[in-house]
Amino acid sequence: MAAFNLEKELKKTNTDHTEIPPLVRSRLDETYASLSQQTPSTARKRVSRLRKISLTAAAAGLLGIGIFASGFVSPVMAASIKNIPIIGSIFSSIQADSGLRAGGELGLASPVNRSISHEDVKLEVTETLYDGTRAVFLVNVTAPNLDHGTYDNGAQTMKLSSAVENVVLSVNGEFQGDEESVLQGGMFYGPAGEAYPNTLVFEQVLDSSAMDKVPDNFTSTVTIKLDGVDHEFTIDIPFEKITTKEIVMDPNTAVTKDDLTFSVTKVSSTPITTRLTTSVTLNGVSSLSSKDELRLRKIGIAVFDDKGQRLASLSGDGVYDGNRLVYDRRYASTPGTSKYLIVKPFIIKDDFAEDVKEDQYLKGLETKIGLSGN
Repeated sequence: MAAFNLEKELKKTNTDHTEIPPLVRSRLDETYASLSQQTPSTARKRVSRLRKISLTAAAAGLLGIGIFASGFVSPVMAASIKNIPIIGSIFSSIQADSGLRAGGELGLASPVNRSISHEDVKLEVTETLYDGTRAVFLVNVTAPNLDHGTYDNGAQTMKLSSAVENVVLSVNGEFQGDEESVLQGGMFYGPAGEAYPNTLVFEQVLDSSAMDKVPDNFTSTVTIKLDGVDHEFTIDIPFEKITTKEIVMDPNTAVTKDDLTFSVTKVSSTPITTRLTTSVTLNGVSSLSSKDELRLRKIGIAVFDDKGQRLASLSGDGVYDGNRLVYDRRYASTPGTSKYLIVKPFIIKDDFAEDVKEDQYLKGLETKIGLSGN
């Protein structure tokens, strides 16, 4: 099998649809460029832990925004509430990720009181959310060179998220890429929104195939490096899995149209994250050429709930296996419960979470997945 990581799927917010995270164009361009420049042999190698962390941290840091940047809070509103004490969960104010927002609104976040300081810089972990797929935590930063989200490293000013030089997370002493690691897909981070300019949201995806190795409660060790600070902040963060019921199904659907077969083999859903394992098979061949791989890689998957709301695409990891491409895809759950999901493959023109036009959908491959228990 050949493995590769699907870049964090980010998108412009469209007020006509469910909130979708802002498009991070330069990060996508960087990933596309790295894929196009690789030879077939190197493209099939799994990236080492150090390389993976470097790419992820650099991409998010250079952009200074992540999937959590919110365009829904006006400067006037932000200014009016910035001095009001926090009531409830900060997650409930994250507009660009409906799953995290629901976690906050439903009271599923776990309060944490962990902090670490070096000289006059302090990092405080205030809350966590963990649903078995995503382990997410909030970090509030206090520093004399930080003012309402603007960070001064002594040479230039930047957004706080751009000041994160690197972040590394481990569980049970294992890092992503280690043989026994339960971590998958890289670390993603961004600002919590204009209402909380000095707070960052960090997210780590866990490997669904290794969940038996992770208890419902675990502690991770996180190391964060800030630009201009000659110190690495290392802190232990406890995670507690949410207690709401998780829907787990193995629908094993298969729909064939022309030379393609589309399958959904596994679905798991919590109020925070909906996770699908999908595959697209190129019929009539036993293995994929480079051209075939590109063709399958350019097929995105849009997921809708029973109200027609599109779930925001978050991230994914793909594996070439013979004549098919298998993906573990993650989406932000929409509010409330859904009796079924509509899963629609489409041809990617821009990025994996773009606003899809009707002529982009692959007719005849649409799949309906009933969600038992809802």
